[in-house]
Amino acid sequence: MKAKPAPDWSRIETVLLDMDGTLLDLAFDNRFWRELVPQRLAQARGTDLETAWKLLVPLFEATHGTLDWYCLEYWSRELGLDLATLKRAVRHEIAWLPRSREFLERLRKSGRRVVLVTNAHPETLAIKDAHLDLGRRFDAVYSSHGFGAPKEDPGFWSRLAAVEPFRSDATLFADDSLPVLRAARSHGLGQVFAIRRPDSREPARDTGEFPSVEAVHELGDGLGDGPGTDC
Repeated sequence: MKAKPAPDWSRIETVLLDMDGTLLDLAFDNRFWRELVPQRLAQARGTDLETAWKLLVPLFEATHGTLDWYCLEYWSRELGLDLATLKRAVRHEIAWLPRSREFLERLRKSGRRVVLVTNAHPETLAIKDAHLDLGRRFDAVYSSHGFGAPKEDPGFWSRLAAVEPFRSDATLFADDSLPVLRAARSHGLGQVFAIRRPDSREPARDTGEFPSVEAVHELGDGLGDGPGTDC
């Protein structure tokens, strides 16, 4: 793992942040897909968990890294389940990662533009927004579903740049997905950081070649009042 980096806040005008695993605890999503969905599928099909998993695994493998992987409507159709209703039923488990709200507040007070960039389906985003009041904390919120490509796809970044004209060399981006980080780096984003512990219930991950922090709030070390401020 790379040592904890220190962002050059004097050069940063825009901060792009992932949602699940960066700001919000990925424990919710992991439990939903690894436990609740297989359980509900087994009940619906009148079978056991092992058989349900045998049905799910090839579907998961076939869609990983695509927009369908993140699409609540796609999975509801494929599995014959009302996943939005199921997700709302357990929304009380949706939670912030430690001190991520504090980090967002500091960013907003610094005067930088703060943008949420997520692969979450709009319905999932709406559920989490309603539970945690996410939207008001950002200058803009984008779901990759509105661009027809996931963040892993280079095409996503050019389409995002067309509506959110950030200067790549003055932008910080944080995410927990290595394929997403690689796509962002290829687009030319100046400061790209990985999150090592997206799920509070699991140990820290290896973040490969990327500078990383265990939690996103650690990127706030040295955060000044705005671009060009001596920190």
